[in-house]
Amino acid sequence: MELLDKLVNSVNGVVWGPLMLVLILGTGLFLMLRLRFMPLSKIAAGFRLAWRSRSKGDESTGEISPFQALMTSLAATVGTGNIAGVATAIFLGGPGALFWMWVTALVGMATKYSEVLLAVHYREKDPRGEFTGGPMYAIRNGLGPKWAWLGVLFALFGGLAGFGIGNMVQVNSMADALNASFGLPDWVTGVVTMVLIGLVVLGGIRRIGAVAEALVPFMCVAYIIAAVISLVIMADAIPAALQLIFTHAFSPVAATGGFAGAAVMAAMRYGVARGIFSNEAGLGTAGIVQAAGTSNSPVRSGMIGMIGTFIDTIVICTMTGLVIVCSGLWTSGDSGAVLSSAAFDKALPGIGHYIIALALAIFAFTTILGWSYLSERCWEFLVGVKSILPFRIVWVIAVPFGAIAQLDFAWLLADTLNGLMAVPNLIALVLLSPVVVKLTREHFADKANRLE
Repeated sequence: MELLDKLVNSVNGVVWGPLMLVLILGTGLFLMLRLRFMPLSKIAAGFRLAWRSRSKGDESTGEISPFQALMTSLAATVGTGNIAGVATAIFLGGPGALFWMWVTALVGMATKYSEVLLAVHYREKDPRGEFTGGPMYAIRNGLGPKWAWLGVLFALFGGLAGFGIGNMVQVNSMADALNASFGLPDWVTGVVTMVLIGLVVLGGIRRIGAVAEALVPFMCVAYIIAAVISLVIMADAIPAALQLIFTHAFSPVAATGGFAGAAVMAAMRYGVARGIFSNEAGLGTAGIVQAAGTSNSPVRSGMIGMIGTFIDTIVICTMTGLVIVCSGLWTSGDSGAVLSSAAFDKALPGIGHYIIALALAIFAFTTILGWSYLSERCWEFLVGVKSILPFRIVWVIAVPFGAIAQLDFAWLLADTLNGLMAVPNLIALVLLSPVVVKLTREHFADKANRLE
């Protein structure tokens, strides 16, 4: 077991190492340049399209509205990474890590746009008559049969990673947070979560989409309000915090207090890694959900999908990061959710840690819902529709075990598989970039679409 642990640790170091991060950032920059910065110039248009897409439209083209698809995608990405992940990045890389998270998100919008566009363009109907898509279908239908093995690898990585990073690790974090703040036993959290997840997941994507549409906007807005109130209370510290973020993005941070110090490369590495972990741009997951949306336009779907990266990182991660830096506790030696909790509690004494605990619980719950669909589609690609019901049952049963288990190795393995999903996806994005550019230019060549 020790040998296996060392092996997975070594692979993880490569998967989330500098080379992979450069490849993901490089692919995003390549796509951004090929698209002539369209994702950045169309941010407002993307929000408008997302808002207008709340009605399902023509249900013959998909199972859920594009807005529900966006909320389901956000359900999968807005999770513990937005609270614990941001704190860890700042703990390891200093305040400058937040700047590199922003860079990752802005470049990642081109990646997310392209992933979704290709997923919708190359989607197909399964034997049940439901639309299904994602990188595995884009690879098979866009690159041809000789590349099909690459799609199989993506589906295998995604199907296995989901049980760890999208299920057991999430409920484990939820149980820890609720136990620490409210004294709730881990097994109670596991059983209650299992029942609630079962009621939603067994109903398929339509029920998941409906719950995500109701819950995700509420949880995002509520968290942002709590963060804004905290920042208003610490308003005097905001200018200095912003100066720290921009200064330390390009200069080393000296050791101070419980902070061990960090080079510029540390700020860049951990900022980029946690940014990608949080918004999943480059991993290909958003396209799987948007392929189920009722849309005939891959470009519009892509514009809606890329907004998820903006909301996840530019908005929510920024709120967490600013509260942490403004509090001054990033030098305390604490890390992860403990650091975020302490920072909010400094601004809101007595209630801040409860806010973080509840936010962690809700974020983790929605992540389990979102990832259930992502992994389900991966297993459907590998095995067929006969796998769907058994998968849903196993997914629900895994929840309580995640709440009570020690998951150090499971977390490491799932984190590695999650990162490996990027490899087939990045290859497909580069090889199919001419399709992305062609469809985008054709769309905006139509005068009716130029105002989007």
